[in-house]
Amino acid sequence: MVSVRNYDKMRGRNGQHIFYHSIDVLVPKTVAITMSFELLHFRGSDAILRDLNMERDVLVTMETLDDALCGTYYKKELMRNALEETDWRRCEDLSILPGRRYSYKGIKRGVAIEGNFANYEYILEGLVRLQIGYDTGKIDMGILLLNGKRSGKSPLGSSSDMVKEEMTLLYPTISLPVMIALFDLGTPGMYLEEEKSPVAGQGNSEIEEEAHATGEQAAA
Repeated sequence: MVSVRNYDKMRGRNGQHIFYHSIDVLVPKTVAITMSFELLHFRGSDAILRDLNMERDVLVTMETLDDALCGTYYKKELMRNALEETDWRRCEDLSILPGRRYSYKGIKRGVAIEGNFANYEYILEGLVRLQIGYDTGKIDMGILLLNGKRSGKSPLGSSSDMVKEEMTLLYPTISLPVMIALFDLGTPGMYLEEEKSPVAGQGNSEIEEEAHATGEQAAA
């Protein structure tokens, strides 16, 4: 059974203020609305988070990641910082295998976070890493962060459709309870480009004022 939760992100014209709202909230026409992230629960992961009283905690973590990584270049280090801020890296042992350097991005109260925003195909490696921790009793469930941005012309459909199909195909090899978060983090540097772009009509207005002032001086 799959439960999908969608959250919207709203960004003001100046690109500085971000807040989240449910999809049925009315907003001013001047505000641009884009899909921020989509959460998909598999094999009772939502019930586990509810029992651990971590639903709000996880949502705040997803919002923090989206806020920190959207439109940026250096996502690996920024993701690490965001998970440190939300207390996912306080666990002394993040290792996947004893004596090896393989490690999770974070662990909190038996829930491990793994992820990579470079490409969607990380889903296989990420799920295997989480499954190892589940089979060895290190974690009770996993959270996998993925790049959900996909061309609308893809013959395979949306990223969420692909996730649901692949989770079915991978069973029973992948059997752990897992929440998969699909992010649309935009284009790297897009907010820098917004800040460089002048507000429509502003340049013309300044030119007209300067020309008017020059004309008055000439007439005098």
